[in-house]
Formats: sequence, structure tokens, C-alpha cells
Amino acid sequence: MKLSRAGILLVVLVACSVTALSQTWHALHNQPSFGASIPLQLTDGTVLVQDGNTGSNWWRLTPDQSGSYLNGTWTQMASLPPGYGPSAFGSAVLADGRVIVEGGEYNFGQLEWTNLGAVYDPLTNVWTNVDPPPGWTIIGDAESVVLSDGTFMLANCCAFPFTAALLDEKTLSWTFTGSNKQDLYDEEGWTLLPDGAVLTVDTENALHPKHAEKYVPKLGEWISAGSTIVLLSDPPTAEIGPAVLRPDGTVFATGANSDKTKAGHTSIYHPPADLMQPGHWVPGPDIPDENDMGDAPAALLPDGNVLCDTNHGINNPPTTFYEFDGTKFTKVPGPPRANKDATEQGSMLVLPTGQIFFTDGSSDVEIYTSTGKPDPSWAPAISVYPRTVTRGDSYVISGTQFNGLSQGAMYGDDAQMATNYPLIRITNSASHHVFYARTHNPSTMGVATGNAKVSTHFDVPSDMETGASKLVVVANGIASQPVVITVQ
Repeated sequence: MKLSRAGILLVVLVACSVTALSQTWHALHNQPSFGASIPLQLTDGTVLVQDGNTGSNWWRLTPDQSGSYLNGTWTQMASLPPGYGPSAFGSAVLADGRVIVEGGEYNFGQLEWTNLGAVYDPLTNVWTNVDPPPGWTIIGDAESVVLSDGTFMLANCCAFPFTAALLDEKTLSWTFTGSNKQDLYDEEGWTLLPDGAVLTVDTENALHPKHAEKYVPKLGEWISAGSTIVLLSDPPTAEIGPAVLRPDGTVFATGANSDKTKAGHTSIYHPPADLMQPGHWVPGPDIPDENDMGDAPAALLPDGNVLCDTNHGINNPPTTFYEFDGTKFTKVPGPPRANKDATEQGSMLVLPTGQIFFTDGSSDVEIYTSTGKPDPSWAPAISVYPRTVTRGDSYVISGTQFNGLSQGAMYGDDAQMATNYPLIRITNSASHHVFYARTHNPSTMGVATGNAKVSTHFDVPSDMETGASKLVVVANGIASQPVVITVQ
């Protein structure tokens, strides 16, 4: 609940909690006038943030001319349709650049398990109602994901039969999918894999409590993803932690534990070479200091580490932050309100700067900066691009790895803040002012696309400065090598 919320395999080593002092948190210089909740990265470089106090109001943070989000400015945007002010809901940035919000465990602070939904067009600043899938009286705190082909997939949190639905973005109508699911979707998180499958760990599978499953889009059904070996879900509450795809292709899955005398477990998923095979799991280190990650955010840092927000038992302040490097946990500083927050209040977003945008429902928004550097092979690479562009016109650019190697930030059923889509940053060579070109309709919304040629459309801002400029494609906070263009 978000409200109140190798070869030879190497066995992962025991956790350590040595504190790293080089990582830093910085508060926004222009803090919001509202309680900042769920953040979503729009494809024009701005950040759309929900007002957690009202649920229905949304604001946009625009970076300054140097591209700094710390110095960004706020603008209030359109509110959700009347009667809809959710918390603990499904959300995504769609392939065309629109935003979709679905369901909610709460509506205007009241436990409701609502089946309401809406889609937002940043170009018109308008929210449009989306009817629920036929027969769905609730959606609730449902998980969602944008599949590799760009289709938005949504779960019904708590109803039988265990169904999911696919959205037709043009007609805003739904098609049912997801047969053969072994338990309720309730409290689960979804992780998009490089082969296009969607991984989840069962949270309410009484017969097989350590069971994992994966959705295969070409089948429209779920198949086994093996056993996590250690228990990740918390039996009394069904809560579980986020599962983050890392650059090495493994998924780092974290666990919950309402027993404050026991630590949350972790397990690492190794996807198979054959999509139809389950893959296998290797238990990771327990979360240090008897902490856990039930209802908690995590984010992939540019260097491949995972920033983890933990607490001592579910929904129990204070929070403690760690970086996980694939082997061990290292304690890092927390934001100023860490002593007051529970993990379920936190949300993370991977910014195009490589920093992590952190909200906790308060008016103190913090940005985490890590000193780690990415492997150059992880970066997008541009191959075909327009040498000259005109303000206000649209173009196509292509290359490799435009979507990054991961969805970026994860939470689970209560919030989704994926950023596996390309952003385009253009810097004027004379003024060094930074502009973002709105991207839309990429050739894929997959992750870790390797050497496959991919592309995206982008619109040159009508108000950007002319002249010689440098353009980069950014994914997961990692920028490509720049190319030189002329803006006219």
C-alpha cells in the first residue's frame, strides 16, 4: 500500500554495510508548493509529478537552460477528470508520449479499489477518461507495463479469474490476455525482460510461495519462471520488493518481511537463452541490518548499481539507503527526511542526467547523485541522423540501444516509473543552453536491444536557439556520443 506504504555461477556474497560518503543528495532549489508524489519522465525532458495531497492535481518540472533539474521551475498542469484522485495506481508513459493512469487502491484518500482511468496528452494539456476493461469493477493498486511492441498492459489487482488487459491506444479499448496465471496479481511487480517477456514473482501462491512466472506476449499467457529459492513475498501481507533488470541481464529481486527481527531476502534471476524455458534463480544477500523492501522503490544507477530504499519491517520508519552492485550492499547517505519516512512513501525516477529524482509525498524533493560511471558499451549509439534541422519540424533518428538496458526505476504494484524510451538533448554550441526535443513513436519500447537498429521520431522545439549544436540520445541516464547538427 502506497498510502499510510557466471560458466560457473558465482554465489552472491554476504552483504556488507560499509558506508559510502561520495554519494550526495541535494534538495531542489525551487521546492514544490504541494506534496510531491509519483513522478513520470515526459519525453520532452520535463517531469510530470502528482500532487499527493489531492491525488488529482499534477505539476510539471522544467529543467533550467543548463539542463539542471535542481534549478528547475514548476508549472501546474491540468487536473485529472472529476471524481478521480488516485493513490497506489498503475501508470506509464506510452510510446506516443502520452501518459496513462489506471485504477488506484485509494481515491481521494478513501479506500476504494477504483476502476477509473485517464490518459494525458502533454501537447494539449488534457486528460481523457479511459473506460475500464469490460466487466472490471475494480483495478485497484494494479501493476502495469508497456510491452516491447508499445502496447500498454494492465492487471486487475484482486479479482478472479486472474486476468490482464491490453490497451488499444487509438480507440482506448481493451483486449483480455494473461491466461494461465497461477495466483492473484495483487501486490506483484512486473519487470520487462530483454526477450520481451514480463517477469513477476507470485505473492499469493499458497501451493508454491516461491514461484515466479513470466508473461510471453506471443502466447498471451504466463509460463513458469522457476523458483526464487528464498521467499520474497511477506506471507501476512503479500507485500514484496522491487525487481530491477541490471546491465548484465540479470534481475535483482528484493523481498519483504513484516517480522522486524528478520531481514528481507533477495534473489537474482538469470533469464534463459530460450524464451520458453524458465531460467533460474540464485539467492542474493539478505538486506542488511534486518531491513526489508516491502512496498519500496529502487532505481538503476548509470554505473549498474541499484539504489535501494529499505526500512525495518514493512511501513516502519526510518528508512536506510543502500547501493547494490550485483554482489553486496553498501550503505549510502539517505535524504533529509529518511528518519521520518517509510519506504512506501518513496518514489524514484531516473533522470536524463543520470541522477535519481526522489519524492516522498512531501514538499521536499531530493536528487541523488552517484559518482559511479557507466560502461561506454551501455550507451546509445547514433548511426543515422539529420545534419540540419528546422525549429518546429519533426525528424527520425536511428542507431542502437536507444531504449537503454532496463526500465530504470521500479516499485511494483503501487507505482511504475519506467523510462525505457529515448530522450534527445540538444545543446547550442555558442550559448551552451540545453533543449530537449520531444520524442515519440520509437520503433521499440523494449530493453537491452543490443545491435538491433532502432529509431525514434523527434520534434525540434520551436523556441530553441539556432546555429551549431550538439545532439545526444539519452537512455537510463546514459548519453550517446554527441553528433553535430545545425538548427535553423
